[in-house]
Amino acid sequence: MSKVFPPIGRRRALQGAGAAVVVLGLLLWWLLPLGEDPPSGRITFSTGTTSGVYYEYGTRLRTALADDMPDLDVNLTASNGSQENVARVATGQADYTIAAADAVETYEREHPGASARLRGVARLYDDYVQLVVPRDSDVRSVADLKGRTVATGLPRSGVRLIAERVLNAAGVDPAKDITAVSEGIDTGPERLKQRKIDAFFWSGGVPTAGLEKLADGFTFRFVPIDAALVAKMHQQDDATGFYRATNMPESAYPIIQNGSTVPTIAVSNLLMTRTDVDLRLTEWLTRTVIKSRDGIGRHVHSAQLVDLRTAIYTDPLPLHEGARRYYRSVKP
Repeated sequence: MSKVFPPIGRRRALQGAGAAVVVLGLLLWWLLPLGEDPPSGRITFSTGTTSGVYYEYGTRLRTALADDMPDLDVNLTASNGSQENVARVATGQADYTIAAADAVETYEREHPGASARLRGVARLYDDYVQLVVPRDSDVRSVADLKGRTVATGLPRSGVRLIAERVLNAAGVDPAKDITAVSEGIDTGPERLKQRKIDAFFWSGGVPTAGLEKLADGFTFRFVPIDAALVAKMHQQDDATGFYRATNMPESAYPIIQNGSTVPTIAVSNLLMTRTDVDLRLTEWLTRTVIKSRDGIGRHVHSAQLVDLRTAIYTDPLPLHEGARRYYRSVKP
């Protein structure tokens, strides 16, 4: 037998509809916490060399930003790497960038007052130091680089900064004991392939496109950088405290590593900006960075490591207030 419900009066129906609208509005506010028209305007994002992870990540982040903020014009600029990136943001040549934590700390130490205007947006992923030699090279340790021609990275790059520290810790004077050449990931692999250099340093997310390309047709290997050497680096200055001994995973370059890990150094990368960059824009940008992780990660393996739980740890930089607002909005 069917159950007969009493008729609902017009007033009660209107009240119910009104309550439903309120609930729907609250639900939309929760799902879209920013709840406003997207920011517009123009920003400059400094990346890195065109064969490196910074550049590829920046390119794909720009696409994600276009989806969330269609009226925001994002100008990407290539650079030599971390040291140049920090300087560009600090001096107003760029609004956002990615830089390794050691380069940030070094810049702040060398430029008193910079810490008052530089801010973190998110901790992204780790760079791995990769010291590359031909497979048949007799270089087995960093100390064996004495007397060799070594690419130590481009001027003002994070690679140059960390390569010189690694060499000094191993007792190799970059200015006297090797022939140092300024080659980055754009040119270093080809120079190694042509035997014009004996080794080159690279510090970046793994895998890096420039090394994947080299592996296709040229057999090379990685020189280990062991934990004892990292411990010596920690004695150099405060910035080296951001280095940690680790192993490059065996899955980074399977053709080259043949299932083996490589002892090396890792340092975290930070997405950074300045205190005067718009608060609401930074909040929206932070949201896009976290939301786009999986989409970007399908193309840039390192981006898969972006994690909401660790993104807030941007030491040595305090969080930008816009980024802080976003992280608070999604806190359980």
